Amino acid sequence: MTRFRMLTIVGARPQFVKAAAISRAAAARDDIEEILLHTGQHFDAAMSRVFFDELGIPAPRLNLGIHGGRHGEMTGRMLAGIEEAILAERPDIVLVPGDTNSTLAGALAAAKLQVPVAHLEAGLRSFNRAMPEELNRVLTDHLSALLLCPTETAIANLRNEGIATGVHDIGDVMYDATLFAASQARGSTVPARLGLTEGRYAVATVHRAENTDRRDSLVAILDFLKQRARDIKIVLPLHPRTAQQIARWDLDPEPLAVCEPFGYLDMHRLLQSAVAVYTDSGGLQKEAYFHRVPCVTLRNETEWVETVAAGWNRLWNGPDYAPRRDIAAYGDGHAAEKALDLIVTYLECFAKAASAPSS
Repeated sequence: MTRFRMLTIVGARPQFVKAAAISRAAAARDDIEEILLHTGQHFDAAMSRVFFDELGIPAPRLNLGIHGGRHGEMTGRMLAGIEEAILAERPDIVLVPGDTNSTLAGALAAAKLQVPVAHLEAGLRSFNRAMPEELNRVLTDHLSALLLCPTETAIANLRNEGIATGVHDIGDVMYDATLFAASQARGSTVPARLGLTEGRYAVATVHRAENTDRRDSLVAILDFLKQRARDIKIVLPLHPRTAQQIARWDLDPEPLAVCEPFGYLDMHRLLQSAVAVYTDSGGLQKEAYFHRVPCVTLRNETEWVETVAAGWNRLWNGPDYAPRRDIAAYGDGHAAEKALDLIVTYLECFAKAASAPSS
């Protein structure tokens, strides 16, 4: 049996969660070896190491330690570092989850070296090109040989851009991750540590540049949350960027219950007993649905249109919730296994084609 080498590139908190599901599935197989590379985009303990500890995956074999700087600068440094790693490790395929600068740098480096790229969570679109994540998604999809989509909507988005080859609906790997986390999070005591009463609090997160890089945007978000905090306690774990901007502009987040970022399992434990979620995070919108908690997205658009159509999510400046129903589009909790099956099948076909005698 051929054992293929797959280089998985991560750098930010949402990618660690997706990669953990892939790593657990890869560890149970004999036909693929995973090499995990961490660019260093999220680097402090609360945003990085705790995820590897809690999700039961080994520390990355490679860590580039690249963080900080403008988008172009960061992506350029990552591109150079990942290129060196690909040349040294000689993977058969490069897997890039999500939509971060690490995603784009990994896809670019691999494509330039003629190594096939598999994009996990392909086809998502907010249709807002002002978002760095949207540019990363579009470019990565157009560089990829395998496009591993979470929904039929994502496949339709790719079709509209002329991408049809190598496109597969595998379901949402975040659902895999949530099923794992839900069982592990039961031992978390975070609600008691924060003095919370189950079913009597909400959770909020704010981190996107579009919300934090301008004072008026951040003030509007905080005012929105403060209004809702008149009726219910809102826990706000502060992303480092958001904390920096609040301090920079001397903003007052009271009466929000501000705290440090939580580990992955603590966050899931909070979601299990929350009555609402307010967030600009794409991943948390879905995790709220997986725990059947209503969400308000603190943006003007969302990639996860299914959550809005099914009444579990709404935009903060948009119409009220639609009638509520379950969502079948996110799969059955086995997206990681399906992704690896497709990757191995693709590599087997690739190897046969490469070894076939030329006519």
